[in-house]
Amino acid sequence: MKNIIIGIDISSKTLDICVKEESINYFSIENSVSAIKRFFKSYSGENVIIAMENTGRYNWNLFESLEKFNFRVYVISALHIKKSIGLVRGKNDKIDALRICSFIEKNHQENREWKPSSCSIKKIKILLTERALRIKIKKQLMVQQHDYKLMKSIGLDKELKNLNAKLIKSIDQQIKVIENDIEKAILDDEKLSQQHKLIKSVPGVGQVLSWTLLSKTEGFTAITDPRKMACYSGVAPFDFQSGTSLKRRPGVSMLADKNLKTILHLAAMSAIRLDNDLRRYYIRKVGEGKNKMSVLNAVRNKIIHRVFAVIKNQTFYEKDLVLS
Repeated sequence: MKNIIIGIDISSKTLDICVKEESINYFSIENSVSAIKRFFKSYSGENVIIAMENTGRYNWNLFESLEKFNFRVYVISALHIKKSIGLVRGKNDKIDALRICSFIEKNHQENREWKPSSCSIKKIKILLTERALRIKIKKQLMVQQHDYKLMKSIGLDKELKNLNAKLIKSIDQQIKVIENDIEKAILDDEKLSQQHKLIKSVPGVGQVLSWTLLSKTEGFTAITDPRKMACYSGVAPFDFQSGTSLKRRPGVSMLADKNLKTILHLAAMSAIRLDNDLRRYYIRKVGEGKNKMSVLNAVRNKIIHRVFAVIKNQTFYEKDLVLS
């Protein structure tokens, strides 16, 4: 049976769809569960390949609807598509849908197929997004706290500072509620709860990194290789050389999940302050004259490998390992 290739360009209100069968057809539908189910019902029983960009919460209606169908679905990074299509001119929703359709037609065998997340993972992902939003707002409010002293001459500094302090306190309370909800979602799932305990036995790994790794790996089912996770996190070094004219030291790629990389950096900083093998490794390598940031990046990488090792072996981390 011949494949039907479908590319979807997503916005908050609408979905622009390119369907490639014998010919290419374009459709625009409402971004709602009922409209999506109604559209794809006509393709039930067909050999359908669907691709879309990862747009965060705007994908949610599609995810909920497509769980009911037996289609092959791919969620692709927008940057991946952009880098693959070369020089382009012009842009609109119809063209974007066609580009997504063409991309997945050529590359579907090289990409990982999307699978529905468990209810617990869905909750964790949504709660982590909400937590990140509130932390961002809190940072903005903290910056404003320092700026209010400039308004002292017009007598608004104290009033605005007090109002701001109340907002920050309220946000802190909301963050605490969200964090408790994340912990509850993990504890209510036996497998995730055990994984959470195993991960936190690794030096430097705290609650936030544990939550994030469980979310990003879908409970270590979507990503099972620590090298792929290191690459995704932007801590895996890559060679930079071509012939004899270009040769640089290996370095990390800028194409990474910046938020996860930041959390891993904090974990590495925490690990090297504690009495464990990662600290001894860091001190030894710096003593040998290695660049501190390069060694710290190696510690990030080792944390990832140790997390995946404890998950694979289902044993808590042994703190007196000898590192190379």
